[in-house]
Amino acid sequence: MSQRVEFVSLARKAESNLAEICRRFGISRRIGYKWLERYDLEGIAGLQDRSRRPQTSPKRTADSMEEAVLAVRQEHATWGGRKIRARLQTLGWQDVPAASTITEILRRHGCIDPEESAKHKAWNRFEAQAPNALWQMDFKGHFEAAEGRCHPLTVLDDHSRYALGLQACPDEKGITVQQRLILVFRRYGLPDKILVDNGSPWGSDGDHPFTLLTVWLMRQGIRVLHSRVYHPQTLGKDERFHRTLWAEVSQYCVGLDLEACQGRFERWRDMYNFERPHEALGMATPASRYRPSARSFQESLAPIEYSPGDEVRKVQQGGKISYRNREYSLPKAFCGQYVALRPTSQDGLMDVYFCEHKIMHLDLKTRTSKSVTHVPERL
Repeated sequence: MSQRVEFVSLARKAESNLAEICRRFGISRRIGYKWLERYDLEGIAGLQDRSRRPQTSPKRTADSMEEAVLAVRQEHATWGGRKIRARLQTLGWQDVPAASTITEILRRHGCIDPEESAKHKAWNRFEAQAPNALWQMDFKGHFEAAEGRCHPLTVLDDHSRYALGLQACPDEKGITVQQRLILVFRRYGLPDKILVDNGSPWGSDGDHPFTLLTVWLMRQGIRVLHSRVYHPQTLGKDERFHRTLWAEVSQYCVGLDLEACQGRFERWRDMYNFERPHEALGMATPASRYRPSARSFQESLAPIEYSPGDEVRKVQQGGKISYRNREYSLPKAFCGQYVALRPTSQDGLMDVYFCEHKIMHLDLKTRTSKSVTHVPERL
């Protein structure tokens, strides 16, 4: 402001060279004439900065559209511009603005925390080729309930991100998971594979992946995959689902009884599957990409049948099997089950199969139980 006053004072002198003064002040002659004209009309007040907002804004977002954006945001406090835009289009709104415009509307109304926004980063994704080719399963961190604690069990289809199961469990025991999985299998059928981590109840550590629960899943014809040890990103879709679950529903269930938690979980699961646009799916909903499995859950399983050339053994108490007058140790989870021994191309090495799953190697050259080498399938 002071420079403009000085410029006008010098430029109005009769002996002044306007072009030279403009050059010295680093402005064009057009700008110089503009400041002189404003001063003549308004005095010093004319040298103040003026709003650059256009007199008319034909492309300005309508108030009704802004209200609709804020209404969706109020209902879904964690949704950003892309999800809100997709939801408004689904609801039938015409001329929905771009996601960036919606983001600016949210920012203008104080709906976006800059620090929280800076945390979001793009994910490197892999994806199963079809629904039910791979499910991801894990427990979300437990929280306090009215009596005890609530342990949310989540089951997610890898291809469609469809939330197949969201159960408020009282604990993380294998029998609890099995009972909940039966409900999921009865409704949606069986997957080809299930991806889990290395913790209880699907494994005690990286070298001991077999439990009663995983053996039961294998008996159902499901291949159980374990994530790499200390690599939770392998279960990235379920981990990301957990973050959304906590932000949108779980934190509001703290202190409720399990029945109340389950009711909220079910309502939110319906919204997640059928309403909430998913960015990894091109803003489609998980339900639009999911279909039930063609493999139905069998309430009663037929006895296991192996090939005529297999040498079949029943796993005894303590996980022991006998072969050629020697005793070998298998995981105790297979106690009471029948396994098949098959020779390999390597001399003295036998493969151990449970149903169609290769679970172990036996080294016949070593006379101790340490000769057993675990070969779990990992992702």
